[in-house]
Amino acid sequence: MPLIWIFFLILLFPFFIFSFFVHATTFSFAKLGLSPQMAVFVFSLSLIGSVINIPISRKKIIVHEEERYFPPFLFYYPPRVQEQVIAVNVGGAVVPVILSLYLLPRTPLLPTIIATIIVTIVAKALAKPVPGVGITLPAFIPPLVAAASAILLSYHNAAPVAYISGVLGTLIGADLLNIPHFKDLHSYAISIGGAGIFDGIFLVGVVAALLA
Repeated sequence: MPLIWIFFLILLFPFFIFSFFVHATTFSFAKLGLSPQMAVFVFSLSLIGSVINIPISRKKIIVHEEERYFPPFLFYYPPRVQEQVIAVNVGGAVVPVILSLYLLPRTPLLPTIIATIIVTIVAKALAKPVPGVGITLPAFIPPLVAAASAILLSYHNAAPVAYISGVLGTLIGADLLNIPHFKDLHSYAISIGGAGIFDGIFLVGVVAALLA
């Protein structure tokens, strides 16, 4: 193969990946009962919303204590503080939650609650606050748990149950239950769903619906 064709394929590779992701996402939304037009709209809204963060909290946190060269009874050493902003990403968190609430009345309630509790427990157990990085979570375990729970608890409504439990379970278990640890992340800004369309909350819902 000529070198120019190899270079051309390398340039097109990101486009192929993005195109595959778009088709997989819209197919997952279609499995949830959305029309093709609505699926494209939700995806587009998530993509645009991925660059929008809504601040919900601001607080002062202590960065570190200054090294003391003299006894504290001679000099006062004030702690170094900074403002930490906690925000919610529209594309990565708000849109998936709204879609989950939209699907909830059309989905069997008890299986959805049980599946959400299961995903919440798993997400909480696996989520690790990492200073300078954020809350880390293995990417494909929550959607696998959500899909398996949905299939076992509500086979005929597996896709919406998997989506709702994947989104809400990950949001609650990985993010909301770890809010007390946010101060230990040493970050000026923390965004729930902050990686936007490629964030864990969004991807868990899409992959869970796709697998179910």
